[in-house]
Amino acid sequence: MIRDEFFWISQINKASVVSNFEEHLLDEATAKLAARGIDTVEKEAEVDASKRVKKYITYEPMVIAATGPEVTILHAGRSSQDILSTARVAILREQGMAIADGLDTVIEKLLSLAEEHRDTLVPNYTNGVAAQPNSYAHYLLGFIAPMLRDRERLNQCLARYNECPMGATVLNGTGWPLNRDTMARLLGFDRPRLNAFDCTCETPVDFALEISAIAASIGVHVGSMINDIMVQYAQSRPWIILQEGGENTYVSSAMPQKRNPGLMNNCRGDASDVVAEMAAVYTRVHNLVPGMVDGKSVAKNTRMTQNTVSMLQRFLKVLNALRINPERALEELNSDWTASQEIADRLMLDHGLPFRIGHHVASRMVSWARANNVLPKDFPYEQMQRLYKEEILEEFPEGPQELPMSEAEFLDALDPRKIIANRKTKGSAAPSEVEFMLNDFRAKLQSERNKTDGLRKQVNEAISGLQSVFAAYL
Repeated sequence: MIRDEFFWISQINKASVVSNFEEHLLDEATAKLAARGIDTVEKEAEVDASKRVKKYITYEPMVIAATGPEVTILHAGRSSQDILSTARVAILREQGMAIADGLDTVIEKLLSLAEEHRDTLVPNYTNGVAAQPNSYAHYLLGFIAPMLRDRERLNQCLARYNECPMGATVLNGTGWPLNRDTMARLLGFDRPRLNAFDCTCETPVDFALEISAIAASIGVHVGSMINDIMVQYAQSRPWIILQEGGENTYVSSAMPQKRNPGLMNNCRGDASDVVAEMAAVYTRVHNLVPGMVDGKSVAKNTRMTQNTVSMLQRFLKVLNALRINPERALEELNSDWTASQEIADRLMLDHGLPFRIGHHVASRMVSWARANNVLPKDFPYEQMQRLYKEEILEEFPEGPQELPMSEAEFLDALDPRKIIANRKTKGSAAPSEVEFMLNDFRAKLQSERNKTDGLRKQVNEAISGLQSVFAAYL
């Protein structure tokens, strides 16, 4: 069933028949005549798609042709303004739930990858430079966290706009006593939206603005992770890469050695398109008087939401195609000095040295190692003792001149696994904290999923219920 403008105009008409008859605003004969007209138009549209019109002013003549002009009383207390506003909000509501489903699947996959790679150690980067060791699970949880915020914002947005504009008429209400509460309930909304001017002039625009902002935030997070993975393709021996073949990679026409990450290139482009769509949504409504149609277009706003869903679907393919090499990642860690801060930290925590002095000791160590092409695991303890003493004599002569760290402590401080295991703070990469976050984030995902499922059930049951009640008038 296509829930487009035609669908919602029909639902609104059905709800109007039911509500107005219950309020004794329609007699039984007129209610049944109008119902037959609506039913006829729906059946004709199933056969002829050209009759699946998007505006009430082209819908109503078909109902009149199937019945007679007396059924136009159905439009009393209504306007194309509140009908289209209701349809637009309902369609964006459906689109928002589709984005939620796509995001749920992506977060679920990221959680599974994190479960799988609790013990995989990788280098993380700041300012594009290798900074510190991390577990790949903790790194992935660092992306799951903002995506869960996007997910929460999406549910909050859907709840905020699940209010029905019907009965606002043009913008200031109506003298016809349409029961707005009944209309809202029959169409799956929580309640009527209160201010009539807001219903038709602001709400259809604001809903699109909020959805687009959330979509762009998701796009930024997807693009950020894609670009972080893409950095690996500059290496001759990456530690994370796409499985070759299919749509994942493609070969160069001139360079036989190349395996270009086409899937990620396309996904990055998708993310940019989603961010661009947000800019388009905001630009269309900027500097307009209230009520203009520029920002209300279902076609344009659903293009934005559908692009978001497509981006998430392609990102899921990227995640499914990732191949991580833990041994190569550990080799990469041990080929640079991402553990150097640990030296400074331990000199302070375990031996009372001022942090900045310990930092300078570690900096001397790195400078000497790079000048002499020495890797962390091969660094001579005796040289560390000499560098430490030089630093103390120059900057902290009142301090102990003998390196207080034993050789075992020194080597332990350079071991990425020991660094991760010794993290003490909440939310760190320590295994116990990673375990807590995995459980906590999974519970949060399920909570948000339950909210969306509840909204979807409410809408579906309202539509089904309306159809059952409406059938009595046929």
